Amino acid sequence: MTDTHALTELQLAILHIVWEYGEATTQEVHAAMAEVRGLALTTVATLLSRLEKRGVLSHRKEGRQYVYRALVTEKEVRHSKVRELTASLFEGDPSALVRHLVRAHEVDRDELERLVDMIDEADRSGS
Repeated sequence: MTDTHALTELQLAILHIVWEYGEATTQEVHAAMAEVRGLALTTVATLLSRLEKRGVLSHRKEGRQYVYRALVTEKEVRHSKVRELTASLFEGDPSALVRHLVRAHEVDRDELERLVDMIDEADRSGS
């Protein structure tokens, strides 16, 4: 996994806002975050800057404001985080992760059938 996707919960929350908006200014991210967390505008600006330095975001200047956009997709980050979780908690064994999910969440028969269909489809496509 690249360090680019090793994101904290707070960084992910900011990234979700940028994904949702498509592009967002520091003020827009701050306003969206204010509903859940009481972060100062300067803290949000620092977090956005750090995400940009890591290659997760980029910005363009619009007047006096920076407008940020994501350079990584939600799918890429999700894939990276699941890979990290699998490596750290399941010794790199994806089947152990799936086994845990199936047992811990009491998956019903319909959901198990959908999982089998997904496995069959992945097998057919060579994934």
